[in-house]
Amino acid sequence: MTDTPLTGTAPAAGRAGSGASPPLSRPSYQAFLVLWLGFTVAPIAFGLDKFFDVLVDWERYLAPEIVDAAPGNAHQIMLAVGVVEIVAGLVVALRPRVGGYLVAAWLGGIIVNLLLQADFYDIALRDFGLLLGALALARLATEYRPQVVR
Repeated sequence: MTDTPLTGTAPAAGRAGSGASPPLSRPSYQAFLVLWLGFTVAPIAFGLDKFFDVLVDWERYLAPEIVDAAPGNAHQIMLAVGVVEIVAGLVVALRPRVGGYLVAAWLGGIIVNLLLQADFYDIALRDFGLLLGALALARLATEYRPQVVR
């Protein structure tokens, strides 16, 4: 089965609520799975790294205006950021339709933070691309749910 050519709607057998799982051979379902897995693992991994700073010193990406406006110091703020990212990844894993929008909103906040510094335009642009991917996940999640391969 393929998407309806002009409307782009999935046949009833591929819809999340129909009880039937879409075939893994469908490109749209494959795209959903890639986005679902990516937006589950990445926020959790980056959130955990906020506690260990193995990948990068995350505090250098935190705008001074954010540090001044938020309670606590930069390290404490980044720990809170880590918790939010872990929770966002778990929400994506369990409820991708909601989690996609949550991650998109979070990425919007990260973009604003990066633009405040006027040093990380390249990273802000990359995060804008990720924001678009998170929105695509949320939209695809209206048609699909992750299925356990048996």
